[in-house]
Amino acid sequence: MQNLFNYISRKSPIHELTGATKLVCLLLWTFAVMITYDTRILIALPVIAFILFGISKIKLSDVKFMIGFTLVFMVLNNILVFLFSPEHGVGLYGTCHQLLPLWGGKYLTAEQLWYHLNLVLKYLSSIPVILLFVCTTQPSEFAASLNKIGVKYSVAYSVSLALRYIPDIQKEYNDISKAQQARGIEMSRKVSLVKRLKSASTILIPLIIMSMDKIETISNAMELRGFGKNKKRTWYMARPFTKRDILSMVFCALLLALSIWSNVSRGTRFWSPWM
Repeated sequence: MQNLFNYISRKSPIHELTGATKLVCLLLWTFAVMITYDTRILIALPVIAFILFGISKIKLSDVKFMIGFTLVFMVLNNILVFLFSPEHGVGLYGTCHQLLPLWGGKYLTAEQLWYHLNLVLKYLSSIPVILLFVCTTQPSEFAASLNKIGVKYSVAYSVSLALRYIPDIQKEYNDISKAQQARGIEMSRKVSLVKRLKSASTILIPLIIMSMDKIETISNAMELRGFGKNKKRTWYMARPFTKRDILSMVFCALLLALSIWSNVSRGTRFWSPWM
């Protein structure tokens, strides 16, 4: 069964960080990637991200489905940007180096290719870090960490339930799929993609029914235990911040500061060899 988006237990320095630390680092990292188009920074960030991915001991085979899905989305995004705005890079960088003629009097430019390179680098900077956050964060510990930094415990617990429920949905989908295949509904690669999609769509109704039933069971259990009655609660998985947590947040904050400084010092978010 393919891993989609759930916790993978490993012994690594990344797993040892608290959930709140990983959330703060993810936000700082994401902001650093979003606010700049400085290619020099965007080249460094994927290198650091893949190094962290290796340190986490998460194998590519563990998350190959999500990596493949995201890469397909990245390719489609670049194709659509190019088709609808083939000279967008010229307007961003303020220079024009024509390479090949295109349709409607437009040209393929070096600036457009440079812009697409930055888009790819942004994806490569973000994907590993997002996967690290999801695959190395234990949901219960993450909820405890959120509550520790001031998030209301009912909200934190809701986030924990959502993260814990993802692998349950995945398992239920797999069970229903096998049950339908046992009844003669073909869902393997022996049939066309369209037929597989139609067969997969028939799983949605029983999956939704089972999900609603489980939600009602969990809600009743929490209500019977008086969840939400008190303003505070204790956490079995709570962990204190360590020096490693502080250093991780400081490092990500420095990356964000570097991105901001790059924009402010040059007066623009964009950088190219021709500027």
